[in-house]
Amino acid sequence: MFRRWLSRVELPSAAVGDGRAIYAIGDIHGRLDLITELLTKIANDAGQHPEDRERRLIFLGDYIDRGMQSRGVVETLLSKPWSSFDSTFLMGNHEDAMLDFLRGRSDGSAWLSYGGVETLLSYGVAVRSLPPDGSATRELREALRQAVPVTHVDFLSNCVLSHTEGDYVFVHAGVRPGRTMEQQTRDDLLWIREDFLRARLPLPGKVVVHGHTICEVPQDLGHRIDIDTGAFASGRLTCLVIRGRTRRFLNTGAPC
Repeated sequence: MFRRWLSRVELPSAAVGDGRAIYAIGDIHGRLDLITELLTKIANDAGQHPEDRERRLIFLGDYIDRGMQSRGVVETLLSKPWSSFDSTFLMGNHEDAMLDFLRGRSDGSAWLSYGGVETLLSYGVAVRSLPPDGSATRELREALRQAVPVTHVDFLSNCVLSHTEGDYVFVHAGVRPGRTMEQQTRDDLLWIREDFLRARLPLPGKVVVHGHTICEVPQDLGHRIDIDTGAFASGRLTCLVIRGRTRRFLNTGAPC
């Protein structure tokens, strides 16, 4: 049986500003159906709290890959089909990998092996196997450049690496223990795993909210909260809701 509370380090004073409601959404990975369902649940939840003065949606990155509707997810996020919410979009390692391929900074072999093929297909780019040589790689890159709208590339390029709300820091993957937020590197914020996960207090005085590492149910360990519940495979897309000093979860699929 999976446990939500493991080696918990309490930060009882963790809070966001008075009158603010934060809804942080984990890794979507091409599941348009799930983000559509979750946004409806979020709107219904917000409707039960007329006392909110400000509301913000924070998306933790990994909008694309693995699921079959990456293009639809990006189009939905661009259209912002929500009212009475501000929004923040974080960069995920999958967006980073796609942009590296589009810009010729990688041959795309790693990206294609962990979900990029599904993204290509969602944009109508036919691909049956990894490119066998440099010429095929260049052809595939050009086909993707032609297929992806400029607005989508701009959206992904302009995603931010972190966001702070009160006593919470929101990042995609995690933080390098022993460093301040100003000292964090792009690679760590997008890709770090074990060094961050093992740390008892990776960022003293702050609660780190992240995705990137799949867990069966959301893990609230006091000092960090993981809300990547493997939506592309599990059907469970998770949202962390923070008001004042309280936090709870919304999700698609079976209750956590």
